[in-house]
Amino acid sequence: MTEFNKTTYRNVFAEVGYSDKEIQDKLQSTWDHIFVNPETKFYFNVGDDMGYMVDTGNTDVRTEGQSYGMMMAVQMDRQDIFDRIWNWTETKMRLHEGPHAGYFSWNGTLDGEKIGGGPAPDGEEFFAMALFLASKRWGDREEAPFNYSEQASELLHLCVHKGEEGLDGHPMWDPETYLIKFVPELDISDPSYHVPHFYEFFALWANEDDRDFWKKAVEASRRYIPLSAHPETGMNPEYANFDGTPNHLRDHGDFYSDSYRMAANIGLDSEWFGKRDEYKTVVENLLTFFEDKPLNEYKKYKIDGTAFDEDSLHPIGLLATNAMATLAIDNEELTKKTVTQFFSIPPREGNRRYYDNCLYFFAVLALSGNYRMSWENK
Repeated sequence: MTEFNKTTYRNVFAEVGYSDKEIQDKLQSTWDHIFVNPETKFYFNVGDDMGYMVDTGNTDVRTEGQSYGMMMAVQMDRQDIFDRIWNWTETKMRLHEGPHAGYFSWNGTLDGEKIGGGPAPDGEEFFAMALFLASKRWGDREEAPFNYSEQASELLHLCVHKGEEGLDGHPMWDPETYLIKFVPELDISDPSYHVPHFYEFFALWANEDDRDFWKKAVEASRRYIPLSAHPETGMNPEYANFDGTPNHLRDHGDFYSDSYRMAANIGLDSEWFGKRDEYKTVVENLLTFFEDKPLNEYKKYKIDGTAFDEDSLHPIGLLATNAMATLAIDNEELTKKTVTQFFSIPPREGNRRYYDNCLYFFAVLALSGNYRMSWENK
């Protein structure tokens, strides 16, 4: 298999009329909002060689945020921050015994004590992709944990093979359907965990014996994403069964916070590997539902669009992912309306800013042509 080498990326912000200066200012100011400004940042250096991303709504450190921070850092060519976050994660969050050995505790205290115990697979898949991209951008170092590609391959091997002879525990991907699980022990999925555009690279760069599995996971996830979306609204549940139907475990079968990320994943998969008709249908249905809705009217919804008497906990995150999803469609009017609404809204402030602004920055990266799989001729 040959290397993917995409050298041209869409700049949707420019397409809808923003100047290069406006776009660069948006990119830099959003980075500063998360990593630099004392009043708004939620990334913090720790000691001489570590760092973490704080979930400001829960005052803890999560593999979600750590892996997102690493992806942001590699996209922005900040190896110093990447290494700090990865070093904290490896030192403080890696599990070393029991059925989860080799995975990461999904959350921990700011002092580095593990809280959750078990892993959350969305963290592991983002860690692996960020590590592979770090290897390609900066090169591997000999000393662990900065031998990036080796770390990624070893982690993915566990994700696929746990439960087999000599590896206690449960895999993160179902061996029969090739679908990612919500947690290793449960035979359900989370549609927002599906990142087939990452699995394309796992099929290229992971251990050779695992590459066929990842090829099958690519196709399985691309089938599953539209399967889990409502045919009229484009909304997907937070948790879903392997057939795509909502799973209401712990009241997570509706369109709420986790759900939003699926639209962003559709957008990036479309940008990296081409638009798909089934993706276009999902996105156009979703954006049409939210067309002309102000942020203060965003709610929690059943996937058929029925609103609960409960506001969206992360409205800016929802707007951001909807904007990022425009990479999947050809509808210029809907794209311009969604993207200009997003561009006009600043990053969130206050104690819930972490999740919204992670999604916000990924959207800024993607819509400015800076969420990349490679950097040749950049």
